[in-house]
Amino acid sequence: MVNKRKKIVQYFLMAIITILVVFPFLWMLILSFKTNSEILSTPLSLPKTLNFENYKHALETLNFPKLYGNTIFVCITSLVIELIITFFSSFVIARMEFKNEKLRKLLYGFLIMGLSISPFILLFPVYKINVFFGLRGKMALIFPYVATSISFNTLLLVGYLKSLPAEIDEAAVIDGCSIWDLMFKVILPMTKPVIATVVIFNVLYIWNEFPFASVMLRDVTDYTLSMGASFFKGTYTVDYGGIVASSVMIIIPELIFYGVFQKNIVEGMTAGAVKG
Repeated sequence: MVNKRKKIVQYFLMAIITILVVFPFLWMLILSFKTNSEILSTPLSLPKTLNFENYKHALETLNFPKLYGNTIFVCITSLVIELIITFFSSFVIARMEFKNEKLRKLLYGFLIMGLSISPFILLFPVYKINVFFGLRGKMALIFPYVATSISFNTLLLVGYLKSLPAEIDEAAVIDGCSIWDLMFKVILPMTKPVIATVVIFNVLYIWNEFPFASVMLRDVTDYTLSMGASFFKGTYTVDYGGIVASSVMIIIPELIFYGVFQKNIVEGMTAGAVKG
């Protein structure tokens, strides 16, 4: 009887939490079918009719193929660079032997130190660095994204690599594996769950990131999806319907992506948390 009551309470809490999480998206979906006057006067009411004018206006205003193309390019390029850097550094920290263990701890501490610093505090210094090196357009976003993601990626990868038995390395070396074969033919295939988690989290971060994009991007042809909603804000007027409709079209692919790879997120986070 007690267990049954506990289950009822758990299901009730889960239902409440689900409603709280889903409500903002449902509310945004409802708002996307309203006119600007309805959004301002009765934001919580249901739309009188299913008005698709906001979506039509958003498609006419925004060049979605270009926005998607820019975002995908930035995502893929950033991920490739940061995965190469993070895998090599994490392998060294987790699997290699150091003559001085303090050096290992110092290196690991330096790499994850970024978790304690908000990347948005670094907006102005990063902007000045980009100006100094002459980085513009999408490249001015890629390197900051790589730099701000290394700490989180290192935390997951080092934790996962430490959880793998040391006997794997010993057996590979005995069989004649070089250090490169050990890394790419033995260890790398075993890190697929945590790498999938790293990829998913970074894609979601880059997809939604706005502060860096708003500061670094000056040319409209370089705009990413997160900048799309800014097209509907003028000097004296704001097209709320266009903002909401474009936001829905930007979020839906992201929700599908997250839903498809949700299992990988859980597996990777669990695997990366075995050892720290």
